[in-house]
Amino acid sequence: MTVGFSTRTPQQALAALLDRYAPARLLLIGAQAFPALQAFQEAHPQTEVAQAEPGLLPAHLAAQRFDLALVVDCLEHMPKRSGLELLGGIRNLNASRIAVLADLKACGWQETDFFSLALQASERFTRDEQVLTLFTYDLREYKQVPDWLNAKFWANPENFGKYWW
Repeated sequence: MTVGFSTRTPQQALAALLDRYAPARLLLIGAQAFPALQAFQEAHPQTEVAQAEPGLLPAHLAAQRFDLALVVDCLEHMPKRSGLELLGGIRNLNASRIAVLADLKACGWQETDFFSLALQASERFTRDEQVLTLFTYDLREYKQVPDWLNAKFWANPENFGKYWW
């Protein structure tokens, strides 16, 4: 799946993401701070922001749950295997929503690596020779319930609710 280049900047995209979800608890991995986050914190001073350096999450953060995890300027500074473990762990244990802003060339990842973690390519940004891609994951939007998944299409719909096997 190819995503065209966005007319927005990465900061605008991250600001829109923060405004959309308005997390009460935010996990930031990688970047110390960026303008979109600073503006969001000023507008929402009650938001708790936990920060971690690139790498495995410290034990006190790994044991917590967050509304949104932002991974910015992180994967470029760590081995791919550690990055896969980090993103998979966050997705499974720490946050139901993730946003990753990465330079695929700098970190040595392919889009399919993110797809294997159920992340979607949301936007792509370019400046000079650098291309950044924003990948997102939201558990609530990950898979829609198919219309065929109901009692009407069971093998014996006339027996639905009558017998317990």
